Amino acid sequence: MLDFPVVPDGLTPALLTRVDRSAYDVLTLDGPTRVPSIADDLTVGDWLALDGDTVVEALPRTSVLTRGDVRGRSRPQPLAANVDVVLICLGLSGPLKVRRLERLLTLAWESGATPVVVLTKADLCDDLDAAIREVAPYAPGVEIVTVAAAHNEVAALVPFATQTLVLLGASGAGKSTVVNALMGSEVMSTGDIRDVDGKGRHTTTHRELLLLPGGGIIIDTPGLRGVGLMVADDGFAMAFSDVEELASACRFADCRHETEPGCAVQSSVVAGDLGQDRVDSWRKLQRELAFQARRTDARLRAEEAKKWKAISKAHRQAGKAR
Repeated sequence: MLDFPVVPDGLTPALLTRVDRSAYDVLTLDGPTRVPSIADDLTVGDWLALDGDTVVEALPRTSVLTRGDVRGRSRPQPLAANVDVVLICLGLSGPLKVRRLERLLTLAWESGATPVVVLTKADLCDDLDAAIREVAPYAPGVEIVTVAAAHNEVAALVPFATQTLVLLGASGAGKSTVVNALMGSEVMSTGDIRDVDGKGRHTTTHRELLLLPGGGIIIDTPGLRGVGLMVADDGFAMAFSDVEELASACRFADCRHETEPGCAVQSSVVAGDLGQDRVDSWRKLQRELAFQARRTDARLRAEEAKKWKAISKAHRQAGKAR
């Protein structure tokens, strides 16, 4: 049973289940309905207060999953709101893309939700233990589970099914098949599996929220071709907690983790406990996040300057009118 929040008298609580350009699909106590959209920054999972078919306000969020605009602009794109668990899906039908995983983990941790790595298409993998060992170094402190959703083998996800879940991953990672298995019916379209590599054709084209039989909520998302990052200090620190912990133990506070004496990071690399690729990725994402922070600051300064310019212009015009 969906637990609707309390809203001011005379208003109706509604859960945003789908966003289109000019309208929202929402779920109210009376059932599903459609209302005009009001803002670009609302997303699936947001709780709204309605007056008839008009959105009066969006209620405060407990979490929001946001990525940077992959087209190079500095504005963030909200993917889902009020999520408890982010299921990051990696298909076992091909090479495991750990660099993408690191980015998705950064997004998930920064959102305030808890990430879980889901290795999908387990039936196509000859050695699941080896696959888990391959992924584990890139997901410190994160639970890793395996599923074969095409055969309805999703028992590892049942403990999460009473919470609000969102699935993230590349196209063809099997997210919609996971949704169908948890829902117990074919509610999402899925593509055929190619015999040559076991990959499926991704068919989800929009974010959509569904109510799970166990009382939870699940949000399916289109495959993310690019995983842009915004300012994500906490999320980055959690996603790279292994490297961050080592870096804090270096002899010098300004250690560059290259050839300095007493560098705990390079000592771990030499000992074989930490991969150099992991360190390189850590540095690369650090630079990217620093750039995004500078660009965001510049945008905010420009918007503030534009606002005060408009205010000054209005004052001048008012003075002339007098």
